[in-house]
Amino acid sequence: MKWFVLALTLCLTPFRAQADVELISQAVDNHILPRFLTLKNTTQALANTLANTCDVTSPDVLDQYHAAFDAWVALSHLRFGPTEVDDRAFALAFWPDTRRKTTKALRGLITNQDDAIQDPIAFRNVSIAARGFYAMEYLLFDEQTGQLGTAEYRCALLRAIGKDTADISDQLNAEWVNGYADILRSAGQHKRYKSETEGMAELFKAVITGYQFTKDVRLGRPLGTFDKPRPKRAEAWRSGRSLRHVKIATHSVTDLAEMLSSGKQTLVDRYQVLSNFFDETVSNVNDPNFGSVDEVLGRNRIENIQIAVDRFFNHSIEELGPYLNVSEGFNALDGD
Repeated sequence: MKWFVLALTLCLTPFRAQADVELISQAVDNHILPRFLTLKNTTQALANTLANTCDVTSPDVLDQYHAAFDAWVALSHLRFGPTEVDDRAFALAFWPDTRRKTTKALRGLITNQDDAIQDPIAFRNVSIAARGFYAMEYLLFDEQTGQLGTAEYRCALLRAIGKDTADISDQLNAEWVNGYADILRSAGQHKRYKSETEGMAELFKAVITGYQFTKDVRLGRPLGTFDKPRPKRAEAWRSGRSLRHVKIATHSVTDLAEMLSSGKQTLVDRYQVLSNFFDETVSNVNDPNFGSVDEVLGRNRIENIQIAVDRFFNHSIEELGPYLNVSEGFNALDGD
């Protein structure tokens, strides 16, 4: 799985350090911890429901799947700390799947009636592509996957993925609450972050990579080129969530960016202007899975969303970074 590389130049001053402490604490308490708690609660609710029914048409199953997936997308830019351990982020969300590993991994489990699904510990060792929200999406929404093997095995597999997802989410929440939140709050006093500005740089990186991932991957992959659009490369297109992810992720990253802008109202005001433009642009798109990228009008509307996200990205690089005394040295998305 390919990700971002971001090198940052840090500028340290005593005044900036104290401001960073306050901004970091605000981000931890009001942005990070609430999102990990929501992920824990929604994935547990989904796992509990799946324990009672495997009906893929059940409103309870579908509603709770969407709620849990929403919770993940809202924190998917926080790719540091506990999410880095044991590839947990990828175990929850293996995408982009450029080699169709998810469908191959699921097919292998179902065809072989692999009994790893009976043991939560053993299930952690199956292919990471057969775990998490995208694997559940196949079982819930993909017609071909829904015809594989027996209904009994598919049910057991769906339950195993649901429990695994809930267990990972519980671990993430516990490790943030019981350790990593304090590590980030105490940046400058802990070996993980040797200065307050290093802690701030971690949060700034989350903002930059969050916008970039949405711009270049969530939107860029299905857009492809004018001559060769790729609608089936859209994120979660089977469940009609592609546009939903762009909206949730952009709003969530902007929430963090606005928190980091506290103390300079002109920065906050600009994010509000950009948010209004983004919301207006998105309101013109009635295409939940980006299937219209191969039509001129539909493509133009989705490109306009990409432009709106790019404005967030540029504002963050050009204005937020200098305000935080964190400048971008190198930023690249290494993707397919």
